[in-house]
Amino acid sequence: MTTIQPEGENLRKAVKWIAEEEKAGSSQSRQQLMEAACLKFNLTPMEAEYLARSYKDIVQA
Repeated sequence: MTTIQPEGENLRKAVKWIAEEEKAGSSQSRQQLMEAACLKFNLTPMEAEYLARSYKDIVQA
């Protein structure tokens, strides 16, 4: 099983926040949660791309 191991602290916080929101039954889609996390944790464009690519890989697995 693959795990996400993001390198930046803000990126780790974003991944954790998205997972917690989904577990809590958020009414937002994963895409909306990712966009909110990018703003909330001030992710760089590169970090945002990594986040999107990582979740895409998880869904396809």
